[in-house]
Amino acid sequence: MDSTPVPSSSSSAFDLVSRALGRYIPRGGAGAGTTDAQEHRGARQPAPDDRAAGHHEQILGAVNLNQDLMITRRNLDAPVFAGLDVEAGKPFVDLLPPWDVPTVTRRLRQVVETGEAHVARIQRLRRRDGSELVVSLSILPAAAPEGGLTVSMIAMARRLHLYAAETAIGTSLDIGETAQSLAESLLAWGDVAAVDLDFAVWTGEGVTGQVQRRIRLRRAALVPDRAWPEGYVTPGDDLPSDASRLLAQAVLRNDAPQTIVIPDREAVERLLQSPRVVRALVPVDRSAGVACIPLVLDGVPPLVLGVAEVWRRADCPFRDSELLDLQELVARTAHHVDLARQHQREHTQVLALQRRLLPRTGGDTIAIASVYQPATPDSAGVGGDWVNSFPLPDGRTALVVGDVVGHGLGAAATMGQLSMEARALLSAGLAPDEVLEHLDETVTLLDDAESGLTAGYSALGSTCCIALYDPVTHEVALSSAGHLPPVLVTPDGHAGPLVLRPHPGLGAEFALREPFDVHTFAVPPGSLLALYTDGLVEDPALSIDEGIDRLAEVVSTVHPWDALQQAARHVVSALAPVRQRDDVTLLLARMIGYREGDTATWRLPARLDAPARARARVFSLLGQWGTRDETRDEMVLLVSELVTNAVRFATGPLTVRLIRSGNGLLCEVGDTGNGRPRLRRGDLLADGGRGLSVVHRLTTRWGVRWTDTGKVVWAEVAR
Repeated sequence: MDSTPVPSSSSSAFDLVSRALGRYIPRGGAGAGTTDAQEHRGARQPAPDDRAAGHHEQILGAVNLNQDLMITRRNLDAPVFAGLDVEAGKPFVDLLPPWDVPTVTRRLRQVVETGEAHVARIQRLRRRDGSELVVSLSILPAAAPEGGLTVSMIAMARRLHLYAAETAIGTSLDIGETAQSLAESLLAWGDVAAVDLDFAVWTGEGVTGQVQRRIRLRRAALVPDRAWPEGYVTPGDDLPSDASRLLAQAVLRNDAPQTIVIPDREAVERLLQSPRVVRALVPVDRSAGVACIPLVLDGVPPLVLGVAEVWRRADCPFRDSELLDLQELVARTAHHVDLARQHQREHTQVLALQRRLLPRTGGDTIAIASVYQPATPDSAGVGGDWVNSFPLPDGRTALVVGDVVGHGLGAAATMGQLSMEARALLSAGLAPDEVLEHLDETVTLLDDAESGLTAGYSALGSTCCIALYDPVTHEVALSSAGHLPPVLVTPDGHAGPLVLRPHPGLGAEFALREPFDVHTFAVPPGSLLALYTDGLVEDPALSIDEGIDRLAEVVSTVHPWDALQQAARHVVSALAPVRQRDDVTLLLARMIGYREGDTATWRLPARLDAPARARARVFSLLGQWGTRDETRDEMVLLVSELVTNAVRFATGPLTVRLIRSGNGLLCEVGDTGNGRPRLRRGDLLADGGRGLSVVHRLTTRWGVRWTDTGKVVWAEVAR
C-alpha cells in the first residue's frame, strides 16, 4: 500500500509515527511475515514460510484525519494492514463494525474538542473481504495549524497480545474489573468474549473442589459494549440454571476442568436444547461457534472459579495454537481472580462491620443522620473511619467519630474494639477526656511487639472525637484526640468549626502525651452539629482549613425543616472528591433538647431536712404533670432514698433534677462526694444497704456518672 510522502520539516504526530515506520518497515515489505492475526482472521494474503527476510512482525501503522473525521493521509505499509479500505477522502468510521461506530466516534470527537489523547484501546477493524483485524488504537491530536487527528494502530500479534494482556490483567483488586480486563483481552480471538464466575467467587465466599449439584454462575464481564438482544445475559445477571449446569458439566468432564469447543450454531443449539438458554448465551443470530475455557485455580483437587467464553463465526474455526494461547491467558488470570475474590471477601466483612457501627436513629431530644461512603475497592479494603451515636442511660446522647490508621481487617478490628470500648466507658459514666485516656492506652497496648507490629499493622496516630449532648442544659461537652474539629451551625445561621486545643492522636509517645481537655459549648435547640473524617474535607487543591470552611458553608444551607438524612447525603455529594482516595464519613446531629416545662432542678443544702424538702417538691411537680398515683409514690420514695444517701455519705450542696421523657421519669441527685455507691448482697433491713436495694427494685435502671465536682446518681422509673 502506498504511503503519502511526509515533509521532513513537519513535526505532527502522524509524521513522527511515519518516520518511525520508515525506519522499522523494510522497503517493499516483501519479506514481512504474516501475523497470527492475519491467519485467524482469514486474510487472503500470501504468507511465505521463511521469516528470515523480515524477522520482525510488521504491526505498526498510522492514519491522519481532518476535523470531519475524514482520512487525509495514511501510512500502512505493514502487510498485516492489507485489505483495509483507507483511501483518502473516506470516513474513518467506515473501517469499524457498525456497532462500534457510536463509541469510537464519540472518542474521536472528544480528542478533537479537548486535545487530550485517547491511548491504547482494543478495537476491531473491517477488511474488504469481511474479515476483521484486532488492533490497539490510540487517538492523538494533530499539531497546529494542520489540526485534526492522528490515529496510530498496533496490530495485536499473538505473542504481543499475550504480553499486553498479562500487563493489563491483575492491576485491580476489584473482581469485576479483573474479569473485564480478561474479557477485553480475549476479544482478540473472537467476536464476543464473556466471563462467567461462580456466584461464591463473585461474592468473595470460599469455593470447594467438589462439584455441586446446583451450580450458579453470574456474568462478570462482556465485550464489546453494545446493545444486546432481549433475553441475553449481560454483566450482573445470573445465567439460567440450565445454562449454568450445562457449562459446568461441559468444562468439568470426568470431574477434570477442560477446554471445550462447540464449532457451530447447530452444535450449540443441540447442546443447550432450550431456546431460552440459547437466547441467554448465544450473542448473535448468525452461525457461531464458541470456545469455553475454565478459570482453574491449581490445587488438589483443582478449583474451577468460572468459565471464559469466546464466540466467533463458524467459518473461522479455532486452531490448536489459538486454543493453547487462550488457555495460557485464562490460566494466568485465574490467580488474579482468586486474589480479587479474597479482597472482595475482606472488603465485604469490613464493610459489614463498618455498617454495623453506624448510628441507627436519634431520640426525643436529638435527631441523627449519618453517611458512610467507602473509598473504591482498589484502596485494598475499607478504611478505619467510624461514627457512632447512642443514648446514655442518664438522658444524654454520645456522639463519637474516629479514624483508625490504615485499611483492611487490621484497621477494622481496631476500629471495632475502640468503638465498643468507647461506648462501654461512656455508658459507665466516664467523662470524654477519661474515655480518651483509656483509648490512648488501648492503642498503645495493641501496638506492642507481639500483637501489633509483628502482625504488620499499627494503629498509632489514630484519631477520635467524643461529644456528649445534655438536652437539659443544652450544652455539648467535647474532647478530641488529634481529630478535626466539629462544625456547629447555630439557629441564627452562624456556622464554623469549634475551637479546640490541638492534641496528638491516640498512642503518642509517652513524652509527647498531654492531658485531654474537655471543651463545653452552648448548643441552643435547633443547632446542627457535624462530625466527620478527613476524607470529606481533604482536597489537593485546598488547605485543610479551606476544606473545613467549605463544609461549614454547605452545612449552613441545611434548613431546619429538611429531612436530616437527605441533607447529610447532599453535604457528602457536594464535598466528596470525585476520585475518592479515603473513606468519607459524616454525622449530622440536630439538637432538640427537652422543653422547659419537662425539667425541674433544685439545689438543696446537705442537711437532715433535705429529704423531706425534696419529697415535697417532687410530689407537687408530679401532681402538676398529671402522673399516676402509683408512679408518683414510687418517684417520691426514690428521690427520698437518693437524697438521704447523699446527705449521709457526701458533702456540699445537693442538686436534684427531675426530667419527664417519652419513656418515663428520670431523677438525678448530684453531690460533691467521690465514693461510688454499690449494691451489695445481704439483709435488706441492714442499715448500710437498704437505700440502694430500694432504688434497684423501684427503677428500670440506675447508675452513676462522674463530674468535675463529684458525682451524679441517676435512676429511671417507667411512666
